[in-house]
Amino acid sequence: MGVYKLSTAGGLATPRTNYSSFLAGNPAYEIPGDYESIATVTVGGGGSSSISFTSIPSTYTHLQIRAYIRNTAASGPRANGLQINGITANSYRWHYLLGNGATASASSGTQVDTPYALYFGESPSDNNLSNNFSPMIIDILDYTNTNKNKTLRCLTGFDANGTAPSGNPGNEAGKLFFASGLFNSTNAITSLTFTPQAGTYAQYTQFALYGIKGA
Repeated sequence: MGVYKLSTAGGLATPRTNYSSFLAGNPAYEIPGDYESIATVTVGGGGSSSISFTSIPSTYTHLQIRAYIRNTAASGPRANGLQINGITANSYRWHYLLGNGATASASSGTQVDTPYALYFGESPSDNNLSNNFSPMIIDILDYTNTNKNKTLRCLTGFDANGTAPSGNPGNEAGKLFFASGLFNSTNAITSLTFTPQAGTYAQYTQFALYGIKGA
């Protein structure tokens, strides 16, 4: 079992020319998208108690995390949490909408117990179907703007193929979360740490960090 910490300094993609026209008679050049890969972490066979991105470049407008997640807890599913800039206390607020295929609900709160601070949905664990992972996308807006507090949005969920896992208090066979978060700080975001509520991140769990150039 290990802790993955990946420095992203100097990890920018090579600049590419953006040609402005595809009109007939002009050369057909590829126009790259606004997303650039900064770093990706894939968990190995020993699992990982957390995953961190550090020294995040300040050259983008927004950030995006794309992940698929599973943990090793004996019961579940289990929550995922995010800690920003190593801060664990008095700086977070979360809200979510939840659907489980039968009912819908909503909730909000301040930080979840440390070390995982912001609460972002739940992922399958060892008592769910084998090889079942949950996808997650988190957008972090204006992450370097020192004139405003930081806001985040997240879409995630999982499916258990119609079978509610043991240890699942809500007895749901699947969940879909749409969540938002507040990092109550004007400081630029320079590091992100993801931690499961219980257990560790299982093998093949992956987190990828992207920078968004556009507005």
